[in-house]
Amino acid sequence: MRTGASVFGAFTRQVAGEWETIRRFEVPGWTIERATARRLAGDWRGACAAAGVGVAFDLDGVRDEYGADVAEALADDLRHLAPDLLRWHLANEDGPAFALSGYRADRPENPRVSSFGTGVPASPVLHLESARKGAVEQVCLRFGRAGRRRKWMLPRHLWDVRWAGELLVRGGGRERAPFFEADGTPRARPGAGPEADPVARAERISLLHERGEVAAAFEAAGIELRLAESDEVGAEQQIELLRLMPIALHRIEAELRRLVAKGAERRFVLAHTLFRYGRSYGPLGLARLIVEVPGQGAGLRAEFVPAGRTPKNVRGLPDVFWQRPPDLDLVRAGRLGIGELHPLVSAALFPGWDGETVTAGVAAPGVARVRCRGEWHEVSMRHGRLRVHSHSEEERRRESALKALGGRAAGCFAVRETWDGRGFLPRGLREQRRELFRRVAYGDTEGVLRMLDAGHDPHTRDGNGRTLLHCLDSVHHEELLPRLLAAGVDLEARDALGRTPLLAAAWSAPAAAVRALLDAGARPAGLSGALGWLRSIAEKRGDLDFLVELVEGADA
Repeated sequence: MRTGASVFGAFTRQVAGEWETIRRFEVPGWTIERATARRLAGDWRGACAAAGVGVAFDLDGVRDEYGADVAEALADDLRHLAPDLLRWHLANEDGPAFALSGYRADRPENPRVSSFGTGVPASPVLHLESARKGAVEQVCLRFGRAGRRRKWMLPRHLWDVRWAGELLVRGGGRERAPFFEADGTPRARPGAGPEADPVARAERISLLHERGEVAAAFEAAGIELRLAESDEVGAEQQIELLRLMPIALHRIEAELRRLVAKGAERRFVLAHTLFRYGRSYGPLGLARLIVEVPGQGAGLRAEFVPAGRTPKNVRGLPDVFWQRPPDLDLVRAGRLGIGELHPLVSAALFPGWDGETVTAGVAAPGVARVRCRGEWHEVSMRHGRLRVHSHSEEERRRESALKALGGRAAGCFAVRETWDGRGFLPRGLREQRRELFRRVAYGDTEGVLRMLDAGHDPHTRDGNGRTLLHCLDSVHHEELLPRLLAAGVDLEARDALGRTPLLAAAWSAPAAAVRALLDAGARPAGLSGALGWLRSIAEKRGDLDFLVELVEGADA
């Protein structure tokens, strides 16, 4: 946590850490810069490719099937699509649940449908689907009828640059965002202001909620709250669960009434997982609210619902419609600076801010301190390998001889051993390794390459003994594999489960990555002990018959 960072209410330390990680690794600065440059150049397909968003249609096909008016309206939207902004806002959402815009083929004079409802219109929609890229689910844009699964129409300010500024109002702000002045300076007295000031009202409601005065917060927001009569979950526990539910009470009525006006149902389920944040909440596991939107003149009604009692005819509401804006909380908590936000987000939330966008770079490996023989010694990366600094060559030879006789390494020498395997590492080295494998997990191939360029060890193993070669399902193997091979990373290295990179790739990497490993010299004979498992995987995947044949041939 950064110095001075704070937590409040539902924005617990665990939640703050999760969101900070997402913001730093899901859409890195170089992705935003490249996607923005392509968008400004008029290359919407290039922008999507740079942002990791697939495209599964072409405008000529849309024109042939739906007519020139629909194709022209779609092209206009695509010119203003910011795919990097879309990924930023959907980082913790089920992207395939959304459509971006609908188009009326039967009404050329008004081809765009701006419905925020939940049903799939008869006319085609620009919508999101999942596209698997190895073990990573990639968001893919499709055009046409969205199929049987009903989709929510995603608000335009989350993906369309023409509407991006609306994020401020949708987050509870006006000339300024809650808890901040327009230039991003923290508000000296949040909540102070006239009753008619909507931003001060948002602050007062948020502060009540954060202090655990949940009933008062709901009342201040004009929402009638009813707790459940439950033997399993008492009233006090329900209040605690609601305190930890990141509901934006100050804006939820406007959001839900907007949905209802566009044709959505009047009853919604708001559900939020709590157990993953490091505490146990008994039999519930989820905080659930059923929120009903009555006619004009009557306030919202919210009812706490224990697990297993949610009516089947009530549909869950995606987080983007009811949760607190995480970016405001991250800045307020000191987890991120304004310049570290997506530029369109910082411009919207802090209209008076005149700072510069900060693209977080990749640092060279730092020095780590190790307790060794009662003293603090230093170890660091040099030319991609771990080096010890406080021992002579004679001490190194003596330590090697001791190990050869079955002795155990200690201090600096123990760290050098565990760096290549499993065991204790000093904090500095753990953080370096964690960043590298987080970039792998988020599919940030460029970030991984930048770390290697900065001097990080291409032979690094994670806590499960996996090398970077074991992770070709998450990155662009065409870019990373040659670099690892040139560094001499072992093609037959085994992780804690005994898997070689080839076996790991067979599980979830693209078939092209499997072929590339074979071309590089990976031995199919090494998979003979897992032949039965490999046959099962190949049958499910349908693209690995060549590997099964090679292993069978090597085993014959």
